[in-house]
Amino acid sequence: MNFVKENNNVLYLWSGAVGEEIEKEVNAIKSVPHVTVNVENVDRLQLAEYGASQFDVILANVATGNNTLVTHLVKLLKPKGKAVFKDDTATTPELARSNLLLAGFINIVASDKNVYVAEKPSYEVGSAAKLSFASKSKVAAVWKLDADDEEERIDDEELLDEQDKAKPTEESLRVCGTTGKRKACKDCSCGLAEELDAEAKGNIITDPSPKSSCGSCYLGDAFRCASCPYLGMPAFKPGEKIVLTDTQMKADI
Repeated sequence: MNFVKENNNVLYLWSGAVGEEIEKEVNAIKSVPHVTVNVENVDRLQLAEYGASQFDVILANVATGNNTLVTHLVKLLKPKGKAVFKDDTATTPELARSNLLLAGFINIVASDKNVYVAEKPSYEVGSAAKLSFASKSKVAAVWKLDADDEEERIDDEELLDEQDKAKPTEESLRVCGTTGKRKACKDCSCGLAEELDAEAKGNIITDPSPKSSCGSCYLGDAFRCASCPYLGMPAFKPGEKIVLTDTQMKADI
């Protein structure tokens, strides 16, 4: 009984019939100075109504696989209190250790004759603790500038010139339907290549005729969009100026 120390409050659990071995163990515990011993039958433990965190040591001749009972013993122990289990039903030490871990015990040690010593954590079951994150004042201080700070500050108005503030023209916003950029594709047929070439030479195309965004207008109505400006007109060659004859302007009826 080297787990029991002076001034400890001990709970001794037994099952079955009281024998000489149990009496011997209880008398050995009582021989320790100023120790209080409570002896209970396992089946009557719930009726005893012991308070939480009441015992320093629990000596239990019970099966570690009784999860309900073992979990209740965790609550009866004081933080860092020890429980000593004598489990003759455990098939392997690993199984007993697993049962005790699931119940909430830590630092489980197996010894001879199916005895297992387990410890309750240093905190109470269900306790909470505030996480020590950095305070807001420290975070704010990182970005705070002193009144006498002589570091150079940038005026955001100076980052833009008049050219940046100019409103873009409709021509500059037109992009190629294939590349998605203001860059003509290899087989450009929508006129964007000619516009870019003219812009590079310093010329501005002022052709008021509608411009194709899909590049398929010249193929005919079967390839035109519902809002195509060439809808109803015959097919034509790319870049060709469309002129409708008087015959085409007359109704068929």
